[in-house]
Amino acid sequence: MEYRLVVPCHFGLESTLSYEVKKLGGENVSVTDGKVSFSGDELTLAKANLWIATGERVLIELGSFEARSFEELFQGVRALPWEQYIGKLDEFPVVGHSLNSKLHSVPDCQSIIKKAIVTRLGEKYGIRHFEESGARHRVRFSIHKDKVSVCLDTTGEGLHKRGYRRVSNAAPIKETLAAGIVDLARIRRDTIVCDPMCGSGTFLIESAYKAHNIASGLRRSFEAQKWEQIPETVWQQVRTEAMDSIIKDSDFRAYGFDIDEFACELSAANAKKAGVASRIEVKQRDIRSHEPIKGAVTIVNPPYGERLLEIREAEQLYKVLGQKLCPDRDNPCFIISPHEEFERFFGRKADKKRKLYNGMIKCDLYMYFK
Repeated sequence: MEYRLVVPCHFGLESTLSYEVKKLGGENVSVTDGKVSFSGDELTLAKANLWIATGERVLIELGSFEARSFEELFQGVRALPWEQYIGKLDEFPVVGHSLNSKLHSVPDCQSIIKKAIVTRLGEKYGIRHFEESGARHRVRFSIHKDKVSVCLDTTGEGLHKRGYRRVSNAAPIKETLAAGIVDLARIRRDTIVCDPMCGSGTFLIESAYKAHNIASGLRRSFEAQKWEQIPETVWQQVRTEAMDSIIKDSDFRAYGFDIDEFACELSAANAKKAGVASRIEVKQRDIRSHEPIKGAVTIVNPPYGERLLEIREAEQLYKVLGQKLCPDRDNPCFIISPHEEFERFFGRKADKKRKLYNGMIKCDLYMYFK
């Protein structure tokens, strides 16, 4: 079966995600703000869930239409081929959002969409009551300027849930964003990586995954694995191929440091869960005592505050980073920060900047490599 798939992503990572999609065999790739769309079969769908490191989830796009009334919404949803995906016993919860549209009440939209699906399936199956005791087919809708888009979620928990981070420190960077930054830093099988403020170790682990060609979803399951229309053999095939493609003979090493003892313990524990502990070394160290590692690529997400005192402390920290990291061609640095004057406190203009979003926070990735 041919699907039209959609993968949302952090703003600024569209080109990185597009490359991932093309690499796994996606066709007719289309890139827009915050998402990449492409065509593929069941194998492509399974590979996308297992391999995509920078996207948030894999959705099947069922259709889009304009709706300015509940009747238009009902009829638009009812016209979609739900019976091709949802069986008589399957569960189909509805979630979504609406922005700048006449149909602004999300609970009302959820109710209308659910009713339209039940009506369609009831007509096709000749039944009135749906037990919803089977596999979950989560329906996701978005309404933007009166245009409705309706999808099925094949992923379940977001793709950033790799299966290696059980707990985290106060403000961890999302795995999908970290993977995008790692990709922009061009981490390879022989790279040395350093994170002098490693927190829960996300940059270290995502770097190890990249260097060893480890599929980011290898340690978790996906909602569509329980769907009848996708054979279990498809998932078995992509997992076997992923295991076979892991690079075992690399020279990759990663070093993490943090002033917080708990963060160091957390990084080490997460690296162990991720299966890359043998490649990662973590030590407790204040950034003020940092000594650059020769030939290492430094990737760091320094803390920043919202209150005035915290912001001033962060600015002092940026000055210390500038004094201690000393980036050049042989020791490049990639630093993400929302502070608009980061370069002034760091003491040097970035060789290149890239606008990214860490959740809802607008940031810049400051790249130093000359």
